[in-house]
Amino acid sequence: MSIAKNLTQIKSQLPAHVTLVAVSKTKPVSDLMEAYNTGQRIFGENKIQEMTDKWEQMPKDIEWHMIGHVQTNKVKFMAEYVSLIHGVDSLKLLQEINKQAKKHNRVIDCLLQIHIAEEETKFGLDEEELNHILTSDDYNNLENIRIVGLMGMATFTENQNQIEKEFNHLKTIFDKLNTIPFTQKLKPNILSMGMSGDYQLAISCGSTMVRIGSSIFGTRNQKNEKI
Repeated sequence: MSIAKNLTQIKSQLPAHVTLVAVSKTKPVSDLMEAYNTGQRIFGENKIQEMTDKWEQMPKDIEWHMIGHVQTNKVKFMAEYVSLIHGVDSLKLLQEINKQAKKHNRVIDCLLQIHIAEEETKFGLDEEELNHILTSDDYNNLENIRIVGLMGMATFTENQNQIEKEFNHLKTIFDKLNTIPFTQKLKPNILSMGMSGDYQLAISCGSTMVRIGSSIFGTRNQKNEKI
């Protein structure tokens, strides 16, 4: 099947309230343009340099989402254009995003990444660390970022019960976050969870944003890399 057919089929299965991020990392601009010409406008990358190269070459009505782990020294390269940063997992990173956003007179939307998987290799905050950030004076002083929700990655396993448990755990934290009064910098309406192999389960657990790559663009050459 073509990228256009894959994309059309997936979109036809998504509820209206769920946003699709087409994960285009490692894929050439020609593949992204096929998706773009089918109507896709939100693309997710996990390397800032690759995302910047594509941003420079492609139409400017695209929303670019940074979905990978972010190093603070690389934030400056995407601060001018990035629409949403998914993997924010520290106050230090939030502060750097705020600093670089200010230089471009922007407010950058961010998702706080919560660690829900059993694998130690996954990045993310626990619930206590999340609460600590949101109640800190340092966070309150940030004026160029906005927390618009949470992101999480389930354990890479065939055990659907475990994945469902982890998704439900993240949804519980998300629901608690929504009991806090909204402010200019806290408007948590996005719950980003679910990838090619588990997005339908994620949606049933409350996801409002799914990150799908291989089911649209085909598998990549990298060993053991799936999204």
